[in-house]
Amino acid sequence: MSDDHSPGDGRKPYSDRGGPEARHAETHDVRREELTNPKGPPPEDPSFAEQLAPLDIEPGTSHAMESISAADDKALHERLPALDNDELARLSVLEVGARLEQGGTYLDLNHLQDGPFKALGGHEATTSDRYIAKRDTDYELWNRLVGDDREPDIERPDEG
Repeated sequence: MSDDHSPGDGRKPYSDRGGPEARHAETHDVRREELTNPKGPPPEDPSFAEQLAPLDIEPGTSHAMESISAADDKALHERLPALDNDELARLSVLEVGARLEQGGTYLDLNHLQDGPFKALGGHEATTSDRYIAKRDTDYELWNRLVGDDREPDIERPDEG
């Protein structure tokens, strides 16, 4: 018999069986319930977003501090004979090591036939690249270099 002698409550208290959890275990398969109940979304890994878009690049900013004029590059004078000195001076070529903005549209002047591409986070200009950013180039000159209005591909890093 229980030691609960409260007036007006003739029910048997749960304390004889181990409380509400024990009563629940008598009527349900608790182990299966724990395995099948939804857990909610997994916790977010803050480092993932930082890896995709490094903090040192602000979206919408210019590459002006990390680029040189295409007019200063003698190889581009030969590679782009259709452009005069004034037009070359309006092109800002990214310096080696400059980080490309994630999702930004770029064109490699060394490989015009490949067309424009959208950069992934962490992509940098190398010695073999002569990248220009669409946002830093006037639209008439950009359209002359691209040659058509095709949608840029997303640049995928080489597997290897």
